[in-house]
Amino acid sequence: MTIIHNLGFPRIGAQRELKRALEGYWAGKQNAEELQQVGRDLRTRHWAVQADAGVAFVPVGDFAWYDQILEWTTLLGAVPARFAQPADRPVSLDTLFRMARGRAPSGTPAAACEMTKWFDTNYHYIVPELVPQQDYRIAREDLFDQVREAQALGYQVKPVIPGPLSWLWLGKGDAFSTGAGDVGKLTLLKNLLPVYKEVLARFKAMGVQWVQIDEPILTLDLPAQWREAFAQVYAGLAPAGLNILLATYFEALGDNLPVLKGLPVQGLHIDLVRAPAQLADVVALLRPDQVLSAGIINGRNIWRTDLDEARALLAPVKAQLGERLWLAPSCSLLHVPVDLAHEHELDAELKGWLSFATQKLDELRCLAAFLDNTADAGIQAALQAQRVSLQSRRASSRIHNAAVQRRLKGAAELSRNRAPFAQRIARQQKELGLPAYPTTTIGSFPQTSEIRALRRDWKAGAISDSAYEKAIRGEIEHVIRFQEKIGLDVLVHGEPERNDMVEYFGELLAGFAFTQNGWVQSYGSRCVKPPIIFGDVARPAPMTVAWAAYAQSLTDKPVKGMLTGPVTILQWSFVRDDQPREVICHQLALALRDEVVDLEKAGIGIIQIDEPAFREGLPLRRADWAVYLAWAVDSFRMATAGVREETQIHTHMCYSEFNDIMSAIAAMDADVITIETSRSNMELLDAFEDFRYPNDIGPGVYDIHSPNVPQIGPMVDLMRKAASRLPAERLWVNPDCGLKTRAWPETEAALLAMVQAARTLRQPA
Repeated sequence: MTIIHNLGFPRIGAQRELKRALEGYWAGKQNAEELQQVGRDLRTRHWAVQADAGVAFVPVGDFAWYDQILEWTTLLGAVPARFAQPADRPVSLDTLFRMARGRAPSGTPAAACEMTKWFDTNYHYIVPELVPQQDYRIAREDLFDQVREAQALGYQVKPVIPGPLSWLWLGKGDAFSTGAGDVGKLTLLKNLLPVYKEVLARFKAMGVQWVQIDEPILTLDLPAQWREAFAQVYAGLAPAGLNILLATYFEALGDNLPVLKGLPVQGLHIDLVRAPAQLADVVALLRPDQVLSAGIINGRNIWRTDLDEARALLAPVKAQLGERLWLAPSCSLLHVPVDLAHEHELDAELKGWLSFATQKLDELRCLAAFLDNTADAGIQAALQAQRVSLQSRRASSRIHNAAVQRRLKGAAELSRNRAPFAQRIARQQKELGLPAYPTTTIGSFPQTSEIRALRRDWKAGAISDSAYEKAIRGEIEHVIRFQEKIGLDVLVHGEPERNDMVEYFGELLAGFAFTQNGWVQSYGSRCVKPPIIFGDVARPAPMTVAWAAYAQSLTDKPVKGMLTGPVTILQWSFVRDDQPREVICHQLALALRDEVVDLEKAGIGIIQIDEPAFREGLPLRRADWAVYLAWAVDSFRMATAGVREETQIHTHMCYSEFNDIMSAIAAMDADVITIETSRSNMELLDAFEDFRYPNDIGPGVYDIHSPNVPQIGPMVDLMRKAASRLPAERLWVNPDCGLKTRAWPETEAALLAMVQAARTLRQPA
C-alpha cells in the first residue's frame, strides 16, 4: 500500500483560534496556561484530521507559537545577548515572544530580531542571529513534549525539524557577510551538530521511527563549500539510527542533485508541482533501500489537482519502487487555508474548483488508492467528482474577458517611460515645497475594533451606505487632523475602508473571488485572507479616488494616494494556474494604470504603489531571474507611467534582501522608495549605497511590528548613519511599514517622536 504523509499542517486554526489566543496573551487578557491549552486543542484537532485522511505519520514540530524557525532557534538556545538569557536555564515562551516582537508579558523589552520572507512565499520567519564560537544546547522541551502528546493519543509521529545547513544559511551575524552563502557560517557546525545528534538520540529513545529534516536550500544556487558540507553533516547524523527523510521543496534540485548521491538518509522528498521534470533523474539516483516522497499535491495554491494526470506521472515510478514511493503535498500546507467546508458563500461552481489543506489530504488518499488499484466505490465517486470539477473550470465562460484580452494585446503601445528623474524631482520639489528630511507614513493607520465592526456591519447590511460613508469620512478626518497636529509633511488618509491591502482591491476588480475563512498565516498572529484570481482582471470603476480626494479636500498639505502594486496583488493572491503569471500581472497593471490616472485627475499629487512582494516573486534560481524581473518591472512602469512629471510616484518594499536586484529596483523608476531598515540597523542601505541608487529613499526608522515605542535619539542616529552613506537631500523619514496592526497610543507616541527626530536632523550641525 502506498504511504501518504504530510510535511506540515496550518497551525493558526480554521477560525484563527491561535491568533486570538496569542493576542489575548500579549494583551494580558489570558494567562500562559490558557494559551497553552489552545495550542494543545489545535494540535489534537489537526492530528486527528490528518490521521482520519490516512496520513501514516502525523507531523510534530510544524506547530509554532510564532514561527517554526524561531522555535528551533530557541530550542538550540541561540538567544541574542540583549535578551539576557541565562545559559543554564530553559528559554521561556516569553523570551521567544520578545525575540519575535520585542516585548512579552514578562521580561525586559528589547529590539526584536530581524524578520524576512521564507523563500518566495508571503510567510515570514525570524532570522537566527549567529555568533562565532556560539555554544548550542537543548534549551526548550516543547518539541519533545509535543511528540509525547501525539504518542499518548495513539499516533505514529514524524518530527519535523529544520536542517542544520538550511538553518545556518538563513541566519545572519555581524561577523559574517550579509550574503547567505558566506562559508564562514559553516564553522558553526562544530558546535551545532552535537545538539542535532542529541535531538535525534532523544527521538530514538522515544520510539520515533522517522524524522523529517527540511533542507530547502538544496533548491537554491549553492556555493561548492555548502554542497560539500552535506556529506559531512549527514554522515555525522546517521549514527543516531533514525530513518531520515530529507525534505526539499519550492524548486527542482537541479545541479544540487549530485549532493544526494550516497547521502546516508533513508528517504528524499521532492517538489513535483514546481518541478515535475526532475522526477526521472531523482529516481535514477535512489539507492535500493531509499524512499521517494513525491510532493504531488500543490501545497501553495488552492486549485484541485488533476489526479488522472498525477497518476500518469507516478504510475511508472510506482511500478519501479513499489512501497518505497510515498505521496505528500509539495510542501507544508502552512501556505493554504484549513478547510473548504467552512466556506458557505462561495458559489457551487467555483467552490468545486478549490481544495484547502483538509481537502488536499483527501486528494492524497484518493491518489494512493488510484495508484494501488484499490479504489472502492467511495474513492471512485471522489475521482469522478474531481474530473467533473476540473472540466467545469476548463470550460467555464466566466474566466475569460474579451475586452481585457484585446486591451492586453495593445498594451505594447502604452508608454512605460517618464522624463529623467532629475527633471521630475525638480518640478516635484517646486510644486510640493517639502522640507529637508520630509516625513510621511507608509499608508495605513490603526484598524481599531470599531472600524472593523463598522465594516463588518456594512457588509452584512446592518447599516446603510450613507451611514457607512459618513463614519469612514469621520475616521479619515480624524487621521488627517492628527497628522497635521504632529507636523507630518506628507499625509495619508489612513485606509479605514480597507480590510487588507490586497483583498480590498480584489473586491473591486473583476476576475476575483473571496472566501469567508480562507485565512493563511503571514507571521506570528498576522493572518491574511488571499483573494482568488480565477479569471481575467479588469477595473469596473475607480477604487480609491473618492476617499483620497476627500482626504485631500481637508488639508493644504499633500495627501498620498495609496495603491497596492501589480506584483504584490499577484503574489499575495491565490492565482489561476491556467495561464502565465506574467499575463495576469500585466492585466493588473492596466487596471492600476487607470486608477493612477484618475487619482491624478482628482488632484492627488503623490501616489504610492506598494510592491513589498517584488523580491518575493523572484525565482529561486538565478538563471530564471531575468525573465521575471523584465515583466515585473514592466508591469510597475506600465501602471505608473501615465502621469505628469510633477506627480510624484512612491513605492514601498519591506523584509527582503535587495543587494542583487538593485538594477531592477532602479529600473522601476519610482521617485521615492521606502524600505524596511530598522530591524537590520540600516543594513539594507548597503545595496542602495553600493549601487548608487539615483532616486529618493525613505529608510524606515522604527519597527512597526514591535509594540515598543521608538526613542528620538536612536532614530536620529539611524538617519545620520543613512546620511553618511547616501545624499541627505535624497532621504525621507518614515516608519518601516504600515501602522494597521498597531494601537493608537503607541502610534501617536511613535510618530510624534519620529517628527521630532526629523526636526533635529534639519538643524545645522
